[in-house]
Amino acid sequence: MSEEDEMAAEWAAAMAEAEPEPAPLEEFEPQISSKNLSDEEHSKLDAILDIPVTISMEVGRSQISIRNLLQLNQGSVVELDRVAGEPLDVLVNGTLIAHGEVVVVNDKFGIRLTDVISQTERIKKLK
Repeated sequence: MSEEDEMAAEWAAAMAEAEPEPAPLEEFEPQISSKNLSDEEHSKLDAILDIPVTISMEVGRSQISIRNLLQLNQGSVVELDRVAGEPLDVLVNGTLIAHGEVVVVNDKFGIRLTDVISQTERIKKLK
């Protein structure tokens, strides 16, 4: 059995171990007490909570020259800056908010969050 076949078998075994259930999304409860908010402030908060954002998962990055980019074709392999099994980055509008691992749920890819970046750490990165 080749090394690639062994790795494929290991991935298949790992994915077959436990079929994860999708996490239910609970209604967001603001950390600010609703009692302290006026009706106007409450409506402003509701408006903000409905703003759509782009969430993306980053497996890794690589820098290559345009010459090498133009030579890529089907079957080409681009080496990334991450080791296999390392957590993915979860980005919201380009800002790192968490790390996670890939899961498959009902034949669709998903991500299980393993580490969420604290609010204070995210604010520090903005400065």
